Amino acid sequence: MAGLNLRKASPAILAALGGGVAGLAHPPFGFLPGLLGFALILRQLDTADPDRRMRSAFLRGWAGGFAYFLVATWWVGEAFLVDAAAHAWQAPFAVALLPAGLGLFWGAAGALYRRFAPPHLGRIMFFAAIWSGAEWLRGHVLTGFPWDLPGAAWRAGSAVSQTAAVVGVYGLSFLTLAIAASAVTLFPGHDRRARIAAIAPAVLVLALLWTGGAWRLSRPAPADTPQRIRVVQANVPQTERMSAGNLSPILQRHLRLSALPAKGGAPDIIVWPEGAVPASANEILDPDQGPRAEIARVLTPNQTLMFGTYRVEGTQSRPVYFNSLVAVRRNAEGLALTGLYDKYRLVPFGEYLPLESLMGAIGVKKLVAVGDGFTSGPQPRPIVPVGVPPVQPLICYESLFPGFVRDGPDRPKWIVNVSNDSWFGQTSGPWQHLNLASYRAIESGLPLIRATPTGVSAIVDARGRPRRVLGLGVEGVIDGPLPGAATPTLYARLGDVPLGLLFLAGLACGWQQRRKR
Repeated sequence: MAGLNLRKASPAILAALGGGVAGLAHPPFGFLPGLLGFALILRQLDTADPDRRMRSAFLRGWAGGFAYFLVATWWVGEAFLVDAAAHAWQAPFAVALLPAGLGLFWGAAGALYRRFAPPHLGRIMFFAAIWSGAEWLRGHVLTGFPWDLPGAAWRAGSAVSQTAAVVGVYGLSFLTLAIAASAVTLFPGHDRRARIAAIAPAVLVLALLWTGGAWRLSRPAPADTPQRIRVVQANVPQTERMSAGNLSPILQRHLRLSALPAKGGAPDIIVWPEGAVPASANEILDPDQGPRAEIARVLTPNQTLMFGTYRVEGTQSRPVYFNSLVAVRRNAEGLALTGLYDKYRLVPFGEYLPLESLMGAIGVKKLVAVGDGFTSGPQPRPIVPVGVPPVQPLICYESLFPGFVRDGPDRPKWIVNVSNDSWFGQTSGPWQHLNLASYRAIESGLPLIRATPTGVSAIVDARGRPRRVLGLGVEGVIDGPLPGAATPTLYARLGDVPLGLLFLAGLACGWQQRRKR
C-alpha cells in the first residue's frame, strides 16, 4: 500500500488534521505542540482555490473546527448513555452535531480571512485577530459556549496561563494563535528571511509570556484566610441521582462525609455540589420535611453549608424554576437560609431552549426534552452569607465565562463553583471543566472552590494552582484553609479592553500590508 502523501491529500482533510491535533493540546492530553495545527489550518486557507476562495476557505475552516471540537467535546455523548434505553440513539447525533455547529464559527472566520487576508507576514496577525474574534463570538452567541478556547490549552496555574491575569483567556487565545500560526512560514514558498521574521518574534513573545508568568508564580502567595473549607464529593453517579427514591441514601452519604473529623479543625464552610440532593430547595428547607432537620443535626453551631439545588416559585399551575445555590447556617433556632443565588447563564438546549417558539414548532423541544426549562436569574453579583466572606457563586456552565467577577466596591473574596459533571462519567470533560474554571481564578485574582458529585473537585488558589484535587470516581472530602485573595488583576479592572487592542492591532497589521500592496 502506498504511503500517505500529504501533498496530494484533500485540503479540507489537512485542515481537519490541524484542528484535531490542536484539540489535543487541552487537558487531559496536554499535547502543546498540537497548537501548531493552527499553522496547518492557515496554510490550507492561504492555498484556497482563487476562483471560489471564500467557499473553499469556509469549508477548510469548518473542517478544522469540526475536528477540533470533536476532540474537545466528544464526551457530550456520555450524557445520553445515562438513560441508555431512552436516549442512547441520540448520542451519535449529539457527538457529531455539536462540533459541526461550533465549526461554523471557524468556517465563517476562514471565509472572512480569505476575503481580506493581506500578503506576506501581516496575514499571521490578521489570522490571529479573525480567529480570536470568532472565538469571542462563540462565547457569546445564544449565551455562548466558550469551551476549550485556544488560550485555555495552557494548563491553568502554569507560567503562560498567568497571562490571563492581564488580557484574559480571550486575549491569551489571540497570542496563542499568533505564536502557533507563525509556523506557517515553514511550509514551501517562504524564504529564510521570512521564516526568521515570523518565528523569531513568536519565540520571543512566548519566552516573555513564560518569564512573566514564572515571575508572578514566584511571588509570595496571598496569606490564607482564617476560614476553613470542606469540599464534599460523595461520588454519586448520575444514574443514582435521577431516582427520587434515592433521596435518603444520597443525603446520608453527604451528611456522613460532612461530619467526618477534620485534622486542622472543624470547617467553617462546607460545600456540596450542584444538585447534591435529588430534591428541590423548597422541600429541603421546608420545616415540616426531614432533610432540613437532618442537616441541622449534622452542622455544628455557626457552621455554613452551601450547595446547589433547584427551587420553584410561582403557582402550582404556572411554576417557575431556578437553578440555584443556597447557603444555610446552623444557629440556635436550627437552620437559617443566609444566602441565595440563581443561575444567570443557562445551558442552551439543556436548561433552556433558544428561539423556543421556532424550536417548538419544528419539534426540537420534544427532542431535547428541556420541558419548561429554567428561568435565568439576575446578573451575577456576590452574596454575603452570615459568617462567610463575600463570595461569587458560579453554577456549572457559568464557570466557562470570563468577566463575571470584576474589580469594584462589591468585589468578592472568593469564588465557589458548584457543578454536576456526573453526566459525563470517566471522560475528558470534567478535567477540562476544572482547567477552564481555574482560569476564572487567574483572571480575577481570587481563589476558587469547586465541588462536583463524581469529580473533579478542587481547592484552587488565586493564581489558578490546584492545592488539592479529588479525581474522577473518588468519594471523599477536601479540607483546608480558604486561600487568600490577591490584589485585583489588570483584567479584573479592564475586562476585554486589552483583547480589543490586540484585535485592532491584528487588523491594523493586515490593513497596512494590504495598503502597501
